[in-house]
Amino acid sequence: MSGSRKTFDRHDAEPASCPVVSEYNVRPLAESEFRDASRVFLASLHHPAPTDEQWQRSSSRYEPGRVFGAFRGGELVGTTMALSSSIAVPGGEVLPASAVTGVGVRADHTRRGVLRSLMRTQLDDVRARGEPVAMLHASEAVIYGRFGYGEGTRTRTVSLDTHRAVLHAQAPSGGSIRLVGKDEAGKLLPDLYRRIASSRPGTISRSEGWWDSRLGVLSGAQMVVAVHTGDDGEDDGFALYEVSKNDHRFDDGVCTLQVSDLQSADAVATASLWRFLLGVDLVDRVVAIDRPVDEPLEWLLTDRRTCRVSSIQDDLWLRLVDVPAALAARRYGAAEPVVIEVRDDFLPENSGIYRIGPEGMRRSDARPQLGLGVDVLASLYLGDAGVSALAAANRLEVHDRSAVAEADRLFATAETPWCGTGF
Repeated sequence: MSGSRKTFDRHDAEPASCPVVSEYNVRPLAESEFRDASRVFLASLHHPAPTDEQWQRSSSRYEPGRVFGAFRGGELVGTTMALSSSIAVPGGEVLPASAVTGVGVRADHTRRGVLRSLMRTQLDDVRARGEPVAMLHASEAVIYGRFGYGEGTRTRTVSLDTHRAVLHAQAPSGGSIRLVGKDEAGKLLPDLYRRIASSRPGTISRSEGWWDSRLGVLSGAQMVVAVHTGDDGEDDGFALYEVSKNDHRFDDGVCTLQVSDLQSADAVATASLWRFLLGVDLVDRVVAIDRPVDEPLEWLLTDRRTCRVSSIQDDLWLRLVDVPAALAARRYGAAEPVVIEVRDDFLPENSGIYRIGPEGMRRSDARPQLGLGVDVLASLYLGDAGVSALAAANRLEVHDRSAVAEADRLFATAETPWCGTGF
């Protein structure tokens, strides 16, 4: 991963109206071309070409038929790829989804419609595969809205002073923590994640290729894997972390433990893992990246001020590729039905008027009460954004003021959506 963000793409900042230039040919890549695609992608991020070791770790993520390249005169100048995945949506349904990554355009071919051509080809392929949703982690927040993507989840980074951060006496507790080696982690974590992955909106699956790549990174790092076992003897949570060495201390002279992944089945496992992390010897600060914005960490502490939120930022971006299928799959809150008009210039077959209520969704010919682009609908879909907030920001059109409060209740979720998985 690059830094503390799960950013694996790059863009060329062409306007949405930029025409698709005929001199570029976009097609699926043969497996023999996958490494070339990796080179183009990494170069767009100003990274060197992958070494043999790096390619061996990451090559299993490339799925035949899901890697596309843009060519000019037989030369690969742009690429995008997707991983077959799934995502939990409000109500507990799990939808097949396309995890878009590896997006890059060579620097001497940007702003010529290459990215638009790649996105068009890829989204057509996603729709043909019957995946209602595409998703990605964006390197910049202004890239993908023109293609119908909208911010679907957010994440936060927290920092805790271990000399002051203590869980209160009534905090959930139970079970035990053990450290496991990398070989055991490779056997244990994929099945454990699959079993404990919550139905929280935004949670996505982790494929075998994802784990091969992730655990391959572990093998070359000073990563520690802690596993929580419940009182019933079943493993129900884990944390991946790394501690800065004494000869690589931060400028402020403290030793930092950085948590890159923490997953748990329940409140007991969550609190127990945090209790363990805050108690690791010779550590002054714990930093956890990509955490849910509504994680009740502060409420677990005797002094909530020992938990400092250093950032809250966009995380998973969604593209509703098949709007009717996506709207029909999720559940809605108790409220009066609302009629919305959806605009989708990039995939116009999604445009139309929809009636949404507690009983579900259907097409309608009624007069719309709200109007919005498909990118804004994506921000509403998992429940991260509220209709009233988007209306106040003029991100959608309000034709009937009473519909705003009703739509807020329809799209609201008990938990703030969270992804927690980079790709």
